Amino acid sequence: MPAKASLFINIESILTLSILTWFPAATVKDKAKLQRVIRSAERVIGCALPPLESLHNTRALRRARKIMADPSHPGHNLFTLLPHGRRLRLPKTGTERHRHSFFPSAARLVNKSGLPCPPHPLPETDH
Repeated sequence: MPAKASLFINIESILTLSILTWFPAATVKDKAKLQRVIRSAERVIGCALPPLESLHNTRALRRARKIMADPSHPGHNLFTLLPHGRRLRLPKTGTERHRHSFFPSAARLVNKSGLPCPPHPLPETDH
C-alpha cells in the first residue's frame, strides 16, 4: 500500500471515530477547527480529504438504512414512516441534547436526502 494511501486511511479513521455521536452536537466553531485540521492533513499527505459533513452524512445515512432494514435492532421502531410512506416521522425530543442525538438527526438526514425510505414489513396476521 502506498504511503499516501496509508496516511489517508489513518487520518480519516481518526477523524471519523464516533462521528455519528459527536458531529450533530458539535458547534460551528468546533466544526471550523476540525475543518482546519483536515486542511492541514491534506497539505501533509498531498491529497484531498472529504469534508467532515460529507463523511458524517454518508455514514449516518448508511447506519440509519441498516437499522431500518433490521427489525431485530433495538432502534428499528424509532424510524417509522409517516402515513403517506415517503418520509420518516421525527421522534419527539424534549431537550436540545436529545434533538442532536443520532436517531432524530439521522431521521432528518434521511428525509432531507430525498432517497426513498425502505418500507417497514407489515405485521403478519393469521387468517
